[in-house]
Amino acid sequence: MTKERLKYALILPMALLCLEACIEPFEATFPDFESAIVIEATLTDELERQTVFITRTFEFEEDGPLPESNASVQVVAGSETHTFVATAPGIYVSEQAFSAQPNVTYQLRIGTQDGRTYISREMTLPASTQMDDVTVERMTNDDGVEGVAILVDSFDSTGSSVNYRYEYEETYKIIAPFWRPNDLEKVPPAEQTELCEVRVIPDTRSEETCYATDISNAIIQTSTTNLSEDRVDNFMVRFIPRDNYIISHRYSILIKQFVQSNAAYTFYETLNQFSGNESLFSETQPGFLEGNVFSEQSRDEKVLGYFEVASVSKRRIFFNYDDLFPGEDLPPYTDPCIINAPPLSKPGQPPRCVLSSQVELGLVGYVDANGSPGLGEGPYLIVPNVCGDCSEIGNPEPPEFWIE
Repeated sequence: MTKERLKYALILPMALLCLEACIEPFEATFPDFESAIVIEATLTDELERQTVFITRTFEFEEDGPLPESNASVQVVAGSETHTFVATAPGIYVSEQAFSAQPNVTYQLRIGTQDGRTYISREMTLPASTQMDDVTVERMTNDDGVEGVAILVDSFDSTGSSVNYRYEYEETYKIIAPFWRPNDLEKVPPAEQTELCEVRVIPDTRSEETCYATDISNAIIQTSTTNLSEDRVDNFMVRFIPRDNYIISHRYSILIKQFVQSNAAYTFYETLNQFSGNESLFSETQPGFLEGNVFSEQSRDEKVLGYFEVASVSKRRIFFNYDDLFPGEDLPPYTDPCIINAPPLSKPGQPPRCVLSSQVELGLVGYVDANGSPGLGEGPYLIVPNVCGDCSEIGNPEPPEFWIE
């Protein structure tokens, strides 16, 4: 899960905004790329080892955000200090589990290996609101696409929560449509009765049923500020088109609802407007978005990101495709799974092995014998390996929370 968050990086520059007061765009251009630190941290009131993500911005020609290694990370909570340790490049986790508490101020402190230090504004925990319900509904969205909507309800009778942000983790069952109990292997040269020979063997490597998990990478928010009561009613956190293979069998989603402060809500709302609802900190922007973390050496240094303290509520639901689309065709698999019968070899000097090369590279899966080979075909019907082995896109072991 945490590795996914490492892609949250932004290519500078962006328009300078003040989020705690009035928003005033600052017209500026920066012709040369500047490496800026990117900090993402959300402390919650859930007792857990809290996490801070630290990366560097990157240019288009680079593969992705650059993790910041060898940093010192602390969260000062009133009279206590929580120390964080690196568990992976750019990922820092608290040594001990702790939960954010009401009426306590929290401040993030970071020191980088180049000797620079960064601090956040002091933040406090907003009010807590539990989700009342998470439901799933078959529907057609505003673009005319039929699919499945994941909807959230919550209510705060005190009216003190108001600002909500959502994340989700979705887990789904995958069944390889062309899994077979048999496989192919290249016949060793000493045992071959014909050039480039391949034979059928019992399949000991492929998996028929697997499970995969994806994490939301968009900013999902709603506010009840302009409503008569602090009620979230049928707010759509996730929409899945019915032709998406992830709902083909059994699907589960864990929704996380964060209650945000006004400052945090404004920051993420502005970031969402910039990025077009894509991954956090992921797109080229027209200027610079200022958060609540700053350099202690120079206030002019560009620091991207936000240190948030939020209360969180979680709910998980399961559903089967047949619950919403009874008796209807399943969505197409992630691969077209076109069956073909490549020849054993192609003429040349020397002849070139075809099927055995694909088998050795693990590119194909066995379907059946080719009873009536056509012109240029070989003796076996095969499909791309992912069609017969779901372990290419999932894990054969179900997660601990999974129930059928």
